[in-house]
Amino acid sequence: MSSFPRYESIRESVPLSELSRWVEGRLVGEGDPEIHRIVPLGQAGAGEMGLLATRAYLGQLAGSAAAALLVSEELADEVPDEGPPRLVVPDAHQALAVLLDHLVPEKRSEPRIHPTAIVSPSASLEEGVALGPYAVVEDEARLGRGVRVGAHSVIGAGVQVGEESRIFPHVVLYPGTWVGRRVWIHSGARLGVDGFGYVFRDGGHRKVPQVGRCIIEDDVEIGANTTIDRGSIGDTRVRQGVKIDNLVQLGHNTEVGEHTVLASQVGVAGSSRLGAGVMAGGQVGVGGHLTIGDGARLSGQAGIIGDIPAGETVTGFPARPRIEFLRSVAAQKKSAELLRRVRSLERLLGERQKG
Repeated sequence: MSSFPRYESIRESVPLSELSRWVEGRLVGEGDPEIHRIVPLGQAGAGEMGLLATRAYLGQLAGSAAAALLVSEELADEVPDEGPPRLVVPDAHQALAVLLDHLVPEKRSEPRIHPTAIVSPSASLEEGVALGPYAVVEDEARLGRGVRVGAHSVIGAGVQVGEESRIFPHVVLYPGTWVGRRVWIHSGARLGVDGFGYVFRDGGHRKVPQVGRCIIEDDVEIGANTTIDRGSIGDTRVRQGVKIDNLVQLGHNTEVGEHTVLASQVGVAGSSRLGAGVMAGGQVGVGGHLTIGDGARLSGQAGIIGDIPAGETVTGFPARPRIEFLRSVAAQKKSAELLRRVRSLERLLGERQKG
């Protein structure tokens, strides 16, 4: 049994017309080529379908040797008529997910518990649980139906993991962590870690016990080497459908709303609240005890030091509305010329005073 997903093609190739039926798309152009895989447009060759999902890749059309194209509806008129046959869909990225599920489905191995796994007698494992080599399941932990735990992962005492969730190798779930259904937690992630809580007393930093929980709701995915603190006296909560990239840090008592997306190296300090549908780019930093409204967009490397209204797009440090930031950047570009003019005026004024 592998601790990782394995994907294998169902057959050597599939006619373009059959791919169209899978996604209810429309075919444009002549021919019905056999397709054996889908690749980026610039890499596509014989027997391959090139992906054209965004306008940024239109420039690669001329040099592409793709046998067919998967095209978003908004770009359909941009493809020359003499080009390869096209499968046109409302959203090529959404169609890609469906097509790959058909073309390269995951090969599921029979679940088993490796003989080196260590399971407490008081732990509860439902039907179909799989444990990889040297996995550890501590006292009173509960693993739901079909849960898979990778090699060298540790499921702490009292942890609950919902059905069909997947714990990749070298994941640690500290006691007090609750994981919902169909959650994927990638290698190296640590959940329920003690938050960064200290008080200065008697000449040193005294640790404040971190006694809250870390709650991960259904259908969340957590990237490799991400760390999520437990609550200090309350709960840290990641709500349903959230997608978290690699190398993200969530401090104690944070709350992340439904279907929010956090890119690599986002850091959220303790007790902050991110609403539903928030999107945060790479290296965004969110200060503590702040509120980010539903649907806010935080551009990469934005430094958030105050509350952000719902639907706002902010960038820069300190983060401010995007238009305001761009205007300030434009003004900065003129500063050298402005400084030159001021110095010229100062010289002219000085010469007149001397005269």
